[in-house]
Amino acid sequence: MPEQTIAVAMSGGVDSSTVAAMLRAEGHQVVGLTMQLWNQRRLAGREGMPEKVQGRCCSIDDVYDARRVAEDLGIPYYVVNQEDRFERDVVRPFVDEYLSGRTPIPCSLCNNHLKFDQLLITARQIGADLLATGHYARCEFSVERDRWLLLRAADPAKDQTYFLFGLTQEQLSRTRFPLGHMNKPQVRQLARQHGLALAEKPDSQEICFVPGGNYKQFIDAYLGEQGESLPDTSGELLTTDGKVLGRHEGIHNFTVGQRKGLGVATGSPLYVININGAAGQVTVGNTEDLLATRLFAHRMNWIAFDELREPVRVHAKIRHRHEPSPATIEPAANGETLVTFDAPQRAITPGQAVVFYQDQELFPLFFQAFDFVANSYLVPTHGRADSLRGITRALAGPARPQRHRNAAQQNIAQRYGRFMHHGLHGFGHQMRTVIADRLTQAIIE
Repeated sequence: MPEQTIAVAMSGGVDSSTVAAMLRAEGHQVVGLTMQLWNQRRLAGREGMPEKVQGRCCSIDDVYDARRVAEDLGIPYYVVNQEDRFERDVVRPFVDEYLSGRTPIPCSLCNNHLKFDQLLITARQIGADLLATGHYARCEFSVERDRWLLLRAADPAKDQTYFLFGLTQEQLSRTRFPLGHMNKPQVRQLARQHGLALAEKPDSQEICFVPGGNYKQFIDAYLGEQGESLPDTSGELLTTDGKVLGRHEGIHNFTVGQRKGLGVATGSPLYVININGAAGQVTVGNTEDLLATRLFAHRMNWIAFDELREPVRVHAKIRHRHEPSPATIEPAANGETLVTFDAPQRAITPGQAVVFYQDQELFPLFFQAFDFVANSYLVPTHGRADSLRGITRALAGPARPQRHRNAAQQNIAQRYGRFMHHGLHGFGHQMRTVIADRLTQAIIE
């Protein structure tokens, strides 16, 4: 591409440093920008928090490393302090989501609100034409569609498009991912060729503001620093049929799919199936109870097109390490999108994102799971929970032999009758229609 002024988001790691070196070698005017997001010493020494934190993304050490690379390359370099906004748009929502029983993805919030929002604004202010980052992703303009497309990286093991689902057309048009066609060994080799001192620097693996990955201890320490008491979110620990196994100390101690630290022992493995934040209830069950075939998504950010108007076949990814699975997406009521997987998926988790791929293209969105155990439409009583769980199991579980179907249908009908008794009429037309559809499909199957 012709010579341009390009701002590089320099995190102090080998990837972004290599990007800066590559662009400088190509003859571009490169400016290094590093965001100061979180004071790693801020909670040091508080209960559960280490006295010293090392090897963190966006740490002071990373700022020093980025500055040293900029000096070696002979490029201008600036540190942009975004600590207040990071706390407002990333840290505080992270805490609030866990306290409400959801599992957030702070790295995506950081991308949406800071790296591809505030940093782009800063890039414009210093006269940069584009912003380049060290993400493993590809961004291309489609003449046929007259749109910018976000594509998966050439190296599937390093692909980071899952965390970039919030990028708008305007942001994509001003962003470049020079590493999208490379793998990590190639990047490290290129860093060596450019003489970068941090060519062998390890990758950071954890959330930058949660040392050790212990979310509970971080939440306790953060609220204590803010002068706030930890809300009482204790409640019942239930089985999928409503039996009370005991009590738990707070819903922020759990996430869907969790096995360890449940505080109960039944002789067989138990997993968190649902967290009902409003009632303070945590439902546990076996591994089959984690399976579901459907979810509703909302807050869409379509990238490959401007609106979903008809069913589309895709591969859907429900977490960063999840292998994209074949599914059909279609418009639903209230601007939502119904996602139906070809095969049951394990531990669909509210608060995460679902990202859709068609070939290499990406058109992602947030999601919430459809199921009594995860859907914000339903805050069930035990009766409702038990009945709808029966319907969900029939949809999500493996196909049953013919000899078992009559008994299964009878059981479903009985549970549906109890569900009606507990107040199906209290739900809106949309929910009645969906639940009836699920019942019909379950009986047919």
